[in-house]
Amino acid sequence: MTNPTPLAQLSTAGVSIWLDDLSRERINSGGLQDLIKNSNVVGVTTNPTIFAGALAKGEAYSDQVATLAAAGTNVIDSVFAITTDDVAAACDIFRPVYDSTNGQDGRVSIEVEPSLARDAAGTVAEAQKLWAKVNRPNAMIKIPATLEGLEAITATIALGISVNVTLIFSLERHRQVINAYLAGLEHAKAAGIDLSTIHSVASFFVSRVDSEINARLEAIGTPEALALKSKAGVANAQLAYQVYEQAFSSERALGLIKAGATKQRPLWASTGVKDASLPDTLYVTELVAPEVVNTMPEKTMQATADHGVIPADSVTGSYAAANAVLDALAAQGVSYDDVTRQLEEEGLSKFEVSWNELLDTVQTALTAASTPSVAQ
Repeated sequence: MTNPTPLAQLSTAGVSIWLDDLSRERINSGGLQDLIKNSNVVGVTTNPTIFAGALAKGEAYSDQVATLAAAGTNVIDSVFAITTDDVAAACDIFRPVYDSTNGQDGRVSIEVEPSLARDAAGTVAEAQKLWAKVNRPNAMIKIPATLEGLEAITATIALGISVNVTLIFSLERHRQVINAYLAGLEHAKAAGIDLSTIHSVASFFVSRVDSEINARLEAIGTPEALALKSKAGVANAQLAYQVYEQAFSSERALGLIKAGATKQRPLWASTGVKDASLPDTLYVTELVAPEVVNTMPEKTMQATADHGVIPADSVTGSYAAANAVLDALAAQGVSYDDVTRQLEEEGLSKFEVSWNELLDTVQTALTAASTPSVAQ
């Protein structure tokens, strides 16, 4: 009997492996199906950056762009049509995984427009529109964990729509996200919705925390400060898992679970290392625990498959050491609250930039498709 691969070991340890990428070329070529078959991939996440990259390369979208251009479809509606078609197709590919895991995996996430991050009502309306257009039970609508987003999360869950909460950086915001999810479940239960059909993940970002805190530690420059480099991201995520354990063992959560609800699993996002001096599997091997998702760029997934050393659990015994890291950072003058607030703002800004790039890319393609070619 062959030894299990590192990716298979991850799955056995309770980590759901999701790919942080999607493109029509990957769908049409069979590449996505191959990852399910050979790399233990059980879900996909997308964001404006991913779609902007997919649309900018290759010919896979040419026919649809030409059809949209011929119909005079505007750029916003064209982006909506293109991205929801990709997500629906990916949902179909993952449907057997969804069925075999009772809806836990086989999920494909699509994000509301970044411009709605501070608009709760607009976010809920957009979530409903995306959910209806994709029209697959294994879709997930991504909503950023802004303060306004918390209200939208509750309202969207209350409608029976599964949600991937994104851009979580702080432990306090994670607690608020879980509360928003539980409140949404309570509303859904009161409305008679089957709670077992509603799923959610809480996307807790990892490497971006290290990037920002490392820059601050380097600016301080003392040996004590430099000794803390690249420790905060993992420690923060490990403590987020403790928040998850505590929240879903509460009387409130257990009552909802008894009524058919599922836990809102932590999802480790931003798991590609940004510092080349670090092990390229750091944010995989140090965050192994039951009932989590790790959404990986393909490069990180390949590195893990090639040389990842997978522990049975690298999280649940780590809380004292993780707290010590955060305490040591505070002692060096690094403000956790300031870091996480800045990262949320930067995350929203980056998705806005990518969204505008996506609109520009599609507008350029629509214009080109509408322009008669000149015979040579």
